Amino acid sequence: MSSDLASHIVDFKSLALENNIERRSELARHVALLFARTWERCSDDQIDIYDGVMLRLSEMVERHALSYMAEQLSEVRRAPEQTVRKLAFDEIEIAEPLLRNSNVLRESDLVSIARSKSDDHRLAIAKRDVISESISDVLVNLGNTEVKQTVAANDGAVLGQRSVNSLMTDAKGDEVLQLALGQRADLADAHIEALINFASEQVRKLLIKEGATEAAGKLPKAARIAAGKLSNEFWLGRYDFETGRGRVMELVREGKLTENALRAYAEEDRFAEAVAAFAMLAGIGHAEAQHWTVRNDTEPFLVVCRASGFGMMTVQALLKIGPWRYRLSNSQRQTALKSYQALDQQEAYKQFITWKEQWMA
Repeated sequence: MSSDLASHIVDFKSLALENNIERRSELARHVALLFARTWERCSDDQIDIYDGVMLRLSEMVERHALSYMAEQLSEVRRAPEQTVRKLAFDEIEIAEPLLRNSNVLRESDLVSIARSKSDDHRLAIAKRDVISESISDVLVNLGNTEVKQTVAANDGAVLGQRSVNSLMTDAKGDEVLQLALGQRADLADAHIEALINFASEQVRKLLIKEGATEAAGKLPKAARIAAGKLSNEFWLGRYDFETGRGRVMELVREGKLTENALRAYAEEDRFAEAVAAFAMLAGIGHAEAQHWTVRNDTEPFLVVCRASGFGMMTVQALLKIGPWRYRLSNSQRQTALKSYQALDQQEAYKQFITWKEQWMA
């Protein structure tokens, strides 16, 4: 069946004899468009076939065809991973839509591209809906002025202390950066005060007018935007849980689903698969597992992990992936790990059983 589908999509034997590169490019555009319109009905095997086909075509076509392919794949949740990764590492004219929008790209991909490619690539990454602290650090450290301004103005960018300090230093001579920092909902009061002290007169008036000096009502508009972007519903909509669950069920059928497999999913940044594996191993519903692994309160997750006997390395890996990469600071993550170490397994199991009885009721 897979072979039949591949032959149906592209006849590479005939294509190898075709000298007209524009025809090849047209074919690549048709394949990308076909996938973009049918991906929700494709099985994992079929997506793998599309991946192989588009990878081969990407070596045989013109640049404008690659740009078209990237655009078509940029907002598809189940896009072929190898093709997306290859195009994202290409020149910015091709890579930009994927760098800005693709959920298929992993943290390691984005960090690598931010470190090794151009400021144009870094700028595209800086415009993503959400940016982790690790990515922000690279963008602020290596990016030009426009990249830094964009990161500072992005409510979905998590800024660590190092990045904030660097941006504060650069802001002393940059009004755009001053205003971008002043309008962040997560900037500490001490930084707000320092910013107002050295900001230009025009920016200072804007910050004070918007209430940047009032801790209780600081920048409500920015706070609302950030809260909306970081809601549980926002995160649940970013991941392809259906495919992740299907892949985990394959392991279950093969008798290979273990805690080691769960930890491997976490270490490979496969959040959807990790959630499904966590649910299966812990004996909880998939919906509960989804909810518990996107919320800021990690206590239910920790109790279930302790009741299930998961090791410290597994819990540590899980706390670093998916939404928790963005929603938990390093100090919150360390606090969660200390809480996990302090949990008594028998007490955790009793609490877990109580919760399960409540669900069943």
